[in-house]
Amino acid sequence: MTDTVAPGAPGAPGAPGAPGAPVIDRRRMRLVMAGLMLGLFMSALDQTIISAALRTIADDLNGLSQQAWANTSYMITSVITTALYGKLSDIYGRRPLYVIAVAVFVAGSVLCGLAQSMVMLSVFRGVQGLGAGGLMSLAFAILADLLPPAERSRYQAWFGAVFGVSAVVGPVVGGFFAGLDSFAGAAGWRWAFFVNVPIGIAAVLIVLGQVRIQNDRSADKPDLAGVLTLILFLVPVLFAVEQGSKWGWGSAGTLGLFAVGAVGLVLFVTAQRRAGGAALLPTPMFRNPVFSLYNGVNTIVGAAVFGSLAVLPLYLQIVKGLSPTEAGLMLLPQTLGIIGGGRLCSAYVTRTGNFKGFMLLGIVLMMAGTFWFATFGADTALWQAGVAAGVMGLGIGQCWQVMLVAIQRGLEPQYMGAGIGSFAFFRSIGGTVGISVFFSLFFGSVGGRISDAYAGAASDPGFREALADPSVTSQPANQTLLAGRNGAVSLDDSSFLAHADARLAHPFLEGMAQAMQTVFLVSGSLLALGLILALVPKTGGRSAAKTAGSPASAPAPSPEPAVSASADRSS
Repeated sequence: MTDTVAPGAPGAPGAPGAPGAPVIDRRRMRLVMAGLMLGLFMSALDQTIISAALRTIADDLNGLSQQAWANTSYMITSVITTALYGKLSDIYGRRPLYVIAVAVFVAGSVLCGLAQSMVMLSVFRGVQGLGAGGLMSLAFAILADLLPPAERSRYQAWFGAVFGVSAVVGPVVGGFFAGLDSFAGAAGWRWAFFVNVPIGIAAVLIVLGQVRIQNDRSADKPDLAGVLTLILFLVPVLFAVEQGSKWGWGSAGTLGLFAVGAVGLVLFVTAQRRAGGAALLPTPMFRNPVFSLYNGVNTIVGAAVFGSLAVLPLYLQIVKGLSPTEAGLMLLPQTLGIIGGGRLCSAYVTRTGNFKGFMLLGIVLMMAGTFWFATFGADTALWQAGVAAGVMGLGIGQCWQVMLVAIQRGLEPQYMGAGIGSFAFFRSIGGTVGISVFFSLFFGSVGGRISDAYAGAASDPGFREALADPSVTSQPANQTLLAGRNGAVSLDDSSFLAHADARLAHPFLEGMAQAMQTVFLVSGSLLALGLILALVPKTGGRSAAKTAGSPASAPAPSPEPAVSASADRSS
């Protein structure tokens, strides 16, 4: 027999009128959650660990200016496979796909730990992304198979706690490994990847032993045309975004790649329409206006959040001179904000079904935090960074928690895997584009900003004194630093800053901060666009009203979880 929600649970397949629905007991449910949470923890921990350690990794591999690819390659493959895992799980079942996702992610982690260059690391991060695409979407899909809508928010809050814990632990662990010269015969930063191996093994063992659900499988074949056209769309566009500042935005190479991407997008949309219910993103889902509109908001917010948060650790570690561990601890308020925001809204949304107010407030808070970041310079007090990060975290916790609830509502059972996968899919598309654009914007403008800052420092007595002292200017670190007066400094290895004279380094750091200010301004503007889109009235009649989560249409929540404490009937 199989494990699903208990009979009579509100909104469940086994609700009254559907006798004979199988049951999962409460103990089994806890074990299933443990397996799913380990997989999510591994994925979330990897992102936060790498964020804290990436500067050290890039300096060691001599590729700081190429670090965008370490994130972008991961995001590209995870975007593509997120939608694919969701759809394949509708066809072949959740458990085998989840185990495959974990195995691929662990294999990619081992390869990343063995990388000898930024190019190799970027390629292997892409392998990681092939597995990461399934870790979140399949966890939520399995949960949706087990629980009725009225109870999902309660258990999804557990998933939110996983991201919160990983956001606390990850930067500290990443900073710890990055600060080690070596550990067990390997450079310390390599263990930021190797740590995924035991977590992944534990997740696989639990899922294989405890997850025995049998979702209603689709008879459709995998949408290979959708996968190929999605690749044709994403890869050229992201490569053009990454290289545009070097080649020139109006160059033939950049425009040619954008043109190929545009053709790929048209072909992808056409393939999805032809595939119907077998599509990676089945077009019937988009007939629901709430589903379509909030996925649009999801994409924009993903670009703004992922892009800006990729730059923030550079501000803390390079401009403010914090160690990776210290920078990770400075992001603790953001973590607490994410946890607090999620818990604040999840209980209310579960009880009432109303979510729009929390989502709008979340976007406003993210805007406030991001525009605050845009005022930061080299001399800004660190407490401001901590408070701004907390404000942004509070907004993230509210917005994405309720956005997932909004997107899930109204999905038909046969589209549940693809529909939940769409949440991670569109957020990842936004994040991938955001990281590529923002790093390109930063590295494309930082040279000029540093030159301008040095020109403005000519009137500073301390700078002139240091510049006139041959014992200072003859130092290799200071010579590398002063090359920035003409925009000639290389940013592939920023470790020279630790040995540079503070008087000569200040204009350099101020120029970097100004380049980051531009990134945060663009991020805040994107969030403002997302807010406007979220305010657009949703129409579409009865189905839209149901999906919107009004109290009248939301399933009445039960006081206890919908899983039954009766004996396990599974074989």
